[in-house]
Amino acid sequence: MSAALVAGLLAGYGIAMPVGAVAAYLVALTARTSLRIGACAALGVATADGLYAAIAVIGGSALTRVVEPVAPQLRWGAALVLLALAAHSAATAIARHRAPGTAARTDDAPPGPARAYLGLWGITMANPLTVIYFAALVLGSQTGAVADAPERTVFVLAAFAASTSWQLLLAGGGALLGRLLTGSRGRLLTALASSVVITSLAVRMLLVPP
Repeated sequence: MSAALVAGLLAGYGIAMPVGAVAAYLVALTARTSLRIGACAALGVATADGLYAAIAVIGGSALTRVVEPVAPQLRWGAALVLLALAAHSAATAIARHRAPGTAARTDDAPPGPARAYLGLWGITMANPLTVIYFAALVLGSQTGAVADAPERTVFVLAAFAASTSWQLLLAGGGALLGRLLTGSRGRLLTALASSVVITSLAVRMLLVPP
């Protein structure tokens, strides 16, 4: 059981820690809203990771064969959503900086906890590499750490816990960044920088094959 726990933790951190477009967006979202909103968004990402870990444990190689043919389409969809979010974030920041007195009336309302959770969950679920990653780990451990049902359950829960802890750490960093850059110019530069990072990572998602 302890082997399954360690395997799940390593798997969860392995999929969560590489900095990608979703992580950059999570930090930027928290910086311009609040830690509460960022934490809900972080849980959305972690829930998707946990679901994909569970799906991989249940479906195994059969699910991988289903996902792989449509992986390019899913990757394009996720990248386009992230590009749209980056453009919207930059446009909103510029409009707020140019007319600070009317920002409260013209800006879109910030996402609530439920919207932040579902938005990040949906973007993460659109990433086919996550289920392929977990399926490869599970299939490679059929006779090892996750061989039977109880151990597979521990594996999934540990992967979810690891992803949750890392995503909440990112959200905390975003909240700290938002408090440090409270001025109009600081928030503008932060929003533009995050939009550039998200855009570059989304483009890389399309151009660099998995």
